[in-house]
Formats: sequence, C-alpha cells, structure tokens
Amino acid sequence: MQSTHSQAKTIPEELKKWLYASGSLTQQLTDLAGGQFQVEPTKEHFQRMSFIDAKWMGMPFQHTSWVRESYLYGSEAEPWVKAKSIFPILSLHKRARIFQHIGAKPIGFFLFQRTNPACERRVIRLDDGWTRQSCYTWHGCKFIVQETFLESFEQYLQKQHSAG
Repeated sequence: MQSTHSQAKTIPEELKKWLYASGSLTQQLTDLAGGQFQVEPTKEHFQRMSFIDAKWMGMPFQHTSWVRESYLYGSEAEPWVKAKSIFPILSLHKRARIFQHIGAKPIGFFLFQRTNPACERRVIRLDDGWTRQSCYTWHGCKFIVQETFLESFEQYLQKQHSAG
C-alpha cells in the first residue's frame, strides 16, 4: 500500500507538499483558508481493524477500533479533505479516550497541543484522491489518521497557483 517511486511521479506537484507535510493539517488548512476551518463529522462507529492497519500499529489482527469519519472544510463550500481516524480500543482506555468525545472539533487541536507526536506516514492513491495515512504515537497511544485530499482541494490549489 505504500507509495512507490513510480506513484510519486504521478502526484500533482502542488499536492506533494500537503501529502508529506509534518505537523497539524488543521493548522495548515486554517492558514491556507485565511482563518476559516470546519470539521463535519459524518460517521462514528466501532469496527474491526483491517489486517494491514493492525499490522502497521502492532495490534492484534481483528482488534476492535473506534472510527471517526468526517469532512474538513476551508474557505470553500465544498469539502477539501475526507478524514478517517482509527483508534484501537486499547488506545481509548488511555489518554486518547478524549478523541471519542470531541464532536466537531479537529483532532489536530488536541494532537498537536503542546506536543509533537511521533508519526509514521504512507501515501497512497484511493478512489477519492491522494491520501496520506499517518500512524501517530501520542502519550503511548497509537492510532491512524487518514486524510484524503479531494478534487475540490486540488482545484483550489491550482486556482491559487494560477492567481499567485
């Protein structure tokens, strides 16, 4: 599932810096949108982890996780990012349990507050667009944040590039 060398060549140039950026995507999108940012949760549920995700996080196969799916908006009417966060149940019993109850608040607000969590990243192409999957270790808790940059975001970047 990891990005291969040949895949990397097909990533649009203006999207590369977003796929490989470190730090808070929440803050980066807010900066790009002139201070505007909104999270729209679409689904929160429990599900079994996929074999690939469980292996990546060193969790037992078919371990249950709490999943939050949402859209991230900047300064446009269309969402820019489709986000999916996967929290193994083991992580929710520790400090990361706050993530189960944040509603429409961005995960990045809590994740990067006075801390810089360890992060492993992989970049893949999904049906909805180029996606970065980050496996964070935060206060001893491991979880995955998946961010798919939608076509509307790519179009916004192209428009900004043409104008600037």
